[in-house]
Amino acid sequence: MTYSLEPIGEIRSPYTEKFAVPRQPGLVTAATATIVLNGDYAVPETTRGLDGFSHIWVLFLFHQNLAQGWQPLVRPPRLGGNQKIGVFATRSTFRPNGIGMSVVKLLGIEQQHQQTLLHVEGGDWVQGTPVIDIKPYVPYADALPEAQAGFAQHAPAAAMAVRFSSAAKRSIEQLAVSYPQLEQLITQVLQQDPRPAYHQQKVTDKVYGVRLYDLNVQWQVENNENHVINISKAF
Repeated sequence: MTYSLEPIGEIRSPYTEKFAVPRQPGLVTAATATIVLNGDYAVPETTRGLDGFSHIWVLFLFHQNLAQGWQPLVRPPRLGGNQKIGVFATRSTFRPNGIGMSVVKLLGIEQQHQQTLLHVEGGDWVQGTPVIDIKPYVPYADALPEAQAGFAQHAPAAAMAVRFSSAAKRSIEQLAVSYPQLEQLITQVLQQDPRPAYHQQKVTDKVYGVRLYDLNVQWQVENNENHVINISKAF
């Protein structure tokens, strides 16, 4: 038996590619996104009362991975990318039905051009991610402080230090009007060490790059610090 799902909207996100998207929601609070509801789902009645909740659950599709299928065993980054465990014991994006869920802070709701816009903070989605459902986060039911979390019982290791070159700082100043939180966003993204797990133990002068909004951000790892060397417009 099969069932069909129709997206209720999509996400406008600063992450224009999968690389450097946080591995969990809430890690990069400077990343604000907008959930755009369309069509029948955009009528004001669908979100009536939702503004009384500080956080929401967002169910979505890992749309960029669907064509690649899934495997019963995956390699979680938290385990160094080497150890395999069952897909249902992880939050891997390569899942049988490609469904993800994230809890994020709800900043506000507005109606605009026959669309409903939900502004949120701390998402972990790539630009254009299809949304399939939204639910309010209810602390008494959803927060379980006694829960056990297997290999992910504790928060990730301390964040990496991030510093900016003089050229990168000048670019941030020049872009401040369009991107007022750019320095904070880059810092929080790179603190998570978005490199592949197998790169994190290597000493290399490799230049890494990531797209945030319409910008290319380049950095190198020096003495276990992320050094941002250049920020430029992506063409």
